[in-house]
Amino acid sequence: MLGEQNSLVKYSTPVLVSGTSKTHPNKKLKKEEDDTHHTEDILGEILPPKERTANNGQLWVQTVLSTPATKIEVMQLHDELDKRLIHRQAREIGLCPVREELFDQCFDEIIRQITIDCRQRGLLLVRVRDEYCSQIKAYKSLY
Repeated sequence: MLGEQNSLVKYSTPVLVSGTSKTHPNKKLKKEEDDTHHTEDILGEILPPKERTANNGQLWVQTVLSTPATKIEVMQLHDELDKRLIHRQAREIGLCPVREELFDQCFDEIIRQITIDCRQRGLLLVRVRDEYCSQIKAYKSLY
């Protein structure tokens, strides 16, 4: 329903939410982790679900998978990243929006995998990702 998988992040099968589209308020992460949150809740806050409205007005939602990644899936992620870099002709040096997008997706998938194993590590990686993104924005504005 949501089209082909064009993200390196693993998502669940689309689920029909309602017959008409509704907006969902975005939740913000708290500075300190609340131990009552489940891994799925934290994953939903870190990597928001994809929402699509079909032509007939139906709202479909895909959440990130909350199943742990196997060693084979990690190797497949590595291979898929390499294939997409070549297929989309990402530049190896300098600023390249294609390379940046693919590495962002790969990092989000790694965050998903780590968060499932250890929520604290996942939240720390989110903090690293956010700092990295703000530095890149600053470098681009200076460039």
